[in-house]
Amino acid sequence: MSSPASITMGPKGLSVPDHPIIPFIEGDGTGPDIWRASVRVFDAAVAKAYGGKRRMHWLEVFAGEKSFNKFNNWLPDDTLTAFRTHLVGIKGPLTTPVGGGIRSLNVALRQMLDLYVCLRPVRWFKGVPSPVKRPGDCDMVIFRENTEDIYAGIEMAAGTPESAKVLEFLQQNFPKDFAKIRFGTSKAAAEWQARLESIGAPKRDAAAPPLAAAAGSPFGFVGIGFKPVSYIGSERLVHSAIAYALKERRRSVTIVHKGNIMKFTSGAFKDWGYQVAAKFFRPHIVTERESWILGNKEANPALSAEANARMIDPGFDMMTADQKAKIVREVESVLAALWSSHGDGKWKKMLLIKDSIADITLQQVLTRPRDFDVIACMNLNGDYLSDALAAQVGGIGIAPGANINYVTGHAIFEATHGTAPKYANLDQVNPGSVILSGEMMLRYLGWSEAADLIIKGMDGAITAKTVTYDFERLMKAEGDTQVRKVKCSEFAEAVVGKMG
Repeated sequence: MSSPASITMGPKGLSVPDHPIIPFIEGDGTGPDIWRASVRVFDAAVAKAYGGKRRMHWLEVFAGEKSFNKFNNWLPDDTLTAFRTHLVGIKGPLTTPVGGGIRSLNVALRQMLDLYVCLRPVRWFKGVPSPVKRPGDCDMVIFRENTEDIYAGIEMAAGTPESAKVLEFLQQNFPKDFAKIRFGTSKAAAEWQARLESIGAPKRDAAAPPLAAAAGSPFGFVGIGFKPVSYIGSERLVHSAIAYALKERRRSVTIVHKGNIMKFTSGAFKDWGYQVAAKFFRPHIVTERESWILGNKEANPALSAEANARMIDPGFDMMTADQKAKIVREVESVLAALWSSHGDGKWKKMLLIKDSIADITLQQVLTRPRDFDVIACMNLNGDYLSDALAAQVGGIGIAPGANINYVTGHAIFEATHGTAPKYANLDQVNPGSVILSGEMMLRYLGWSEAADLIIKGMDGAITAKTVTYDFERLMKAEGDTQVRKVKCSEFAEAVVGKMG
């Protein structure tokens, strides 16, 4: 019998022994209930898929409330060492310490291990209650950047010497940008207060904040924040998304951004994303704009470059001569570079790379979900999207997640919901988030047969209307009288029983 061994990373990717050591954090609140149910499913799937040849050896490590109670330490060094050594692990929900110190244990683990991809697949299981008419149309995978944007944000509180120092720097060195800060000076704040009073608003007590906080300072009561977005950070995120999409034979990668407003951060993320696609994956991808140019030429081989340009840019006739010339050159360069490799319809079988502005994306994932497949986005936009999409397919209680560094191989799979302490030790909650995170972990390890069994078991249990209280309540509200409410542990047994 093989001895337990660590997963390793080599030039060809992960090397997974038949008996890997997998560190786990059971989690706080409902974490122990969920973990006991989930590990039962994992072990059963692996045993059934491989007939005893493969087995996971679980190594408990500690973080959160349980760790603090046991070691007086929210995140012991031994926990980080275990994840670094064994590469791949899984965790339940964690309590965030109240007060100073670590802002978020989840964020700390991601940053300390440089887990730059937050991977969130979104799919619907038949029978799960949903607020949308066609939840089955929602089948997406979100690649959310995990180390930059607001996760690496730098903030200065309003009224502090630090914020005043930044405001002073902007005023002296970037006066045009400083002018955009509407109440950047205490004078502007006082003028606004005077205007309010002139139309009958109550007079503000001069000793009360926020005016008092700016007293004696030329600067207003303004909080300041910075968010970094780098080329390297963007490159590795988008590269991971495209590589995944090609491996899994997905249809498209959509780069979600707010580049129409934030041109040098979110806009740069979009521009760099297209550069990464062309630089690393040129034979396998086509951009949406390139597909228009190629498609127009295929539909009319005699089409001139200028006529093609007019078709891809509806505002062409209102452009300046220089702008028109730029679009025409774009058409000519695309046809010269790609016609032989991508023309005559060959591009239709390639991965489509496109972009979408964040606000319209949040609308269109509801109204046109089939237009989206793999999504690559910065941190904040990914946060909104992943939770909004989870709501379409049953809620965050069943949404899986992973944090991955595809270069080093390190990965932590996790519950995406909170600790729900009022349900702790009641054996009631839905273990679906951790179960499906484990399914992702098995697929990451290359153990797809076991992962497929988990999906089969989940499908079977939910289709049979054997569900925990959260789904039972929603199903009954929709008029389903056949649903059967079970405990957390009983749901796990139902999943195992439906593996076949």
